[in-house]
Amino acid sequence: MAMNKTKVIAILDIGKTNKKLLLFDEQYDLVHQLSSKMEETVDEDSDPCEDLVVMTISIRQMVKEVLQDDRFDIKAINYTAYGASFVYINKEGESLTPLYNYLKPYPAYISQSFYAKYGGERLVSRITASPVLGSLNSGLQVLRLKKEKPNLFDQVAFALHLPQYLSYLFTGLPVSDITSIGCHTMLWDFEQDHYHDWLKQEQVLRVMAPIAPADSTSVINIKDHELISGFGMHDSSAALVPYLKQFKDPFILISTGTWSICLNPFNDEKLTDEELEADCLCYLQFNGKPVKASRLFLGKWHEDYADRIAKHYALPADFYTAIRFNTDVQASEYWQTLGFSKFEDVDLTTISSPDLAYHLLMADLVSRQIESLSLVLGKESPATILVDGGFSKNDLFMKMMAAALPGKKVHASEVAQATALGAALVLHEKWNETSINKKLIKLVTY
Repeated sequence: MAMNKTKVIAILDIGKTNKKLLLFDEQYDLVHQLSSKMEETVDEDSDPCEDLVVMTISIRQMVKEVLQDDRFDIKAINYTAYGASFVYINKEGESLTPLYNYLKPYPAYISQSFYAKYGGERLVSRITASPVLGSLNSGLQVLRLKKEKPNLFDQVAFALHLPQYLSYLFTGLPVSDITSIGCHTMLWDFEQDHYHDWLKQEQVLRVMAPIAPADSTSVINIKDHELISGFGMHDSSAALVPYLKQFKDPFILISTGTWSICLNPFNDEKLTDEELEADCLCYLQFNGKPVKASRLFLGKWHEDYADRIAKHYALPADFYTAIRFNTDVQASEYWQTLGFSKFEDVDLTTISSPDLAYHLLMADLVSRQIESLSLVLGKESPATILVDGGFSKNDLFMKMMAAALPGKKVHASEVAQATALGAALVLHEKWNETSINKKLIKLVTY
């Protein structure tokens, strides 16, 4: 008896640590997952980088495995990956270099002459909505290849951002995608809405593949399976898609982890020099509209300072998971104790309990978070603030945020596999005849 196969979309979600292939059914429930971790290798300068050959083999293997699984009828496939990484291919489609790490030190002589030629750091940063970040400005990686290895650069047919390289492996079509181009790459002129003039002047424009809309697709055939393929998207932009599909009113998303990133998709005001210096940037979302973003090293600070409290009071490292918001503590002591100092100035020998110490730490982190949030509020200042990631599960953080933002609706939100889900939802109309489930995002209101 023939088994009813589940119709699914496959998503390759390639992170720095985990490489995953996820299958979502028509209601966007996760029904199957494969994952693999890969050892790093080094490039020709002995700097660490990902092993592109191993990654490519592993990705092809995962796709082959799910296509052979009798339980699933794969209708479509899309791809999402971290940005700021290029794969350089020749006209035969072979990669020509290692997958250079975006943390690779950038040669000062190239950046100095580049900024001097195009009007200085402040001007280039403002026009391209990209803080000066060395190799993290991925456009400058392409410039470096041209300057340092001109003979190799001559063989480059296309420079593909990593998500589009994944798509190229299956479609054979070289494309660029606006979500990868528009994320602190120094490639895009946000004022003119096209590539910055430096690409033409440096003869780099020729290696940029044609730009395809985020929801464009191609019909492909893998091992006698015909399916629809997307062209991939940058992971930060993908993670925003479930929210844009579910919320009609303006909102700000604070995505928390090691970094806390405030994303306002409803603020298209131009970046100011002051905002750039405060680590703000703009990037382009899947519909081509700018998102204003600010970032903060919140998770790292929390880890370091909570560790300091734990050691001082001889507590286990996760002591804070049991601490609940205490209005008595809040009202009487901690604002006065904190004054205008930061938590690093607090002398723990003067603090009566770990509860109070942790309240002090959170008061400091929340005030920094509010400052970072205020950079992206814009004139419209959305009433809804959504917090996802690690801090959304921290009772103290969430209650203090709500207390510090009277007049705003503050929610902790949870979306399982938001990045992969976003890459799936972008192709919804192309493969799925059902309407999008209204309960993809779980909210807790504070």
